[in-house]
Amino acid sequence: MLNFSLSDDQIALRDMVRKFVQQDIIPNAAKFDESGEFPRDLINKAWEMGLMNIAIPEKFGGMGLGIIEDVVISEELGAGCLGMTTSIAVNTLALYPILIGGTEAQIEEFAVPFLSSPKLAAFCLTEPGSGSDAGSLSTMAKEEGDHFVVNGSKMWITNAGHAELFTVFCTTNKDLKTKGIICLVIPANTPGISLGKHENKLGQRCSDTRAVTLENVRVPKKNMIGKFGEGFKIAMRTLDRTRTPIAAGAVGAARSAMTYAKNYSKERKQFGQPIANFQAIQFMLADMAVNIESARLLCYKSAWLIDNGQEEQGGYFSALAKRHAADMAMEAATNAVQIYGGYGYTKEYPVEKIMRDVKLVQIYEGTSQIQRVVIARHLLKD
Repeated sequence: MLNFSLSDDQIALRDMVRKFVQQDIIPNAAKFDESGEFPRDLINKAWEMGLMNIAIPEKFGGMGLGIIEDVVISEELGAGCLGMTTSIAVNTLALYPILIGGTEAQIEEFAVPFLSSPKLAAFCLTEPGSGSDAGSLSTMAKEEGDHFVVNGSKMWITNAGHAELFTVFCTTNKDLKTKGIICLVIPANTPGISLGKHENKLGQRCSDTRAVTLENVRVPKKNMIGKFGEGFKIAMRTLDRTRTPIAAGAVGAARSAMTYAKNYSKERKQFGQPIANFQAIQFMLADMAVNIESARLLCYKSAWLIDNGQEEQGGYFSALAKRHAADMAMEAATNAVQIYGGYGYTKEYPVEKIMRDVKLVQIYEGTSQIQRVVIARHLLKD
C-alpha cells in the first residue's frame, strides 16, 4: 500500500519543531547571522526538546528515530535558519559512524553520554587537500603499541570549536587508498589537538566552522570504529543517511523563500496593481512550488528506503534528493530576491540570508557535481 501520510507521532514532532522555529529561531536568526556568534542557548534548547542525537537506539536510552523523522525535523529547522540546522544536525552526523560500525561497548562509551547533557560532537573527514575526493586522505594514523599516533589536518569542521568529541577519518597507508582508511573516536581535549579560527563565511554564519590540526595525537586502539580498512565504507554509509536530512533542510529554506516572496508579491504594487498579478512573478512562484514538492518527495523516498533496510537504493535516492534540493533551493532563494527587487538585496528582508545560506548546501556533504557522479555510477554500473 502506498501512503504519503505522516503518522500522528511524526505530525506532533513536526508541529513541535515548527513552534520552536517560529518562537525561538526566526526572531533570532538575523542577529546570529550578523554577529556570527554561536547560538549555544538555542542549541541547548534543541537538545532539551530531543532534536539532537536522535538516532541512538532505544536499547541504549535514545529515541531510535529513523531518517524520516530526521527529515521532518530538518525541514522545519531549515525553514528558520540553515546555520542553526547544521549545528544541530552535526551531532547525528558525528555519532552515526559509532552507531553504524561500533560495538555495543563503544556505543555505551562514546555515544550514550550525549543523552545526559547537551554535548557537541564533530565529524572530521574533509581535509585542506581532499574534499570531494574523500578517499585520498593525508591524515596519517601510525600504530605504536596499543595506540595510534595521528598527524594531519582537517578542514571545514562544523562545531569544532564547541565539540567534546571528534569522529576522525585517517589513513594507515596512502598506497591502499580507500582500503587504508580507519575511523577513530578522539576526545577533543586529547593532547596535540589544536583548532583554527572560526571561519568568516558567506552564509550559515552562526554555524561554527574551523580547521582541526592533530600533532602526534595518541589514540587508544580501542577507539577504532570497525576494522582496519572499513573507515571509508563507514563514512559513506554515514553520508548516505545524513545527506537526505541536509536536503530536507534545503526544502525548508526554499519553502520559506517561497512564502516570503508570495506574501511580498501580494503587497508590492507596480503599474497600479500587485506584482502577484504579473505572469512573470506567477511563473517563478509556480516553479518554486513544483520543485519544493518534488524535492520533498525525494527526501521521503530516500528516508523510507534506508529506514526499511534498502541501503543501496536509499543511497542512490539520497544523492538524487541532495542534488535536486540543493540546486532548487538556490534557484528558489535567488528568485525570491528577484521578486523583492532592490529590497531583497538588503538585510532588512530575510530572503538575502536564505540565498547565502542555501549556497552552502550545494557544497557540503558532497557537492551537487559529486551527487551527479554518484547518480551516474548507479545508473551505469550494470
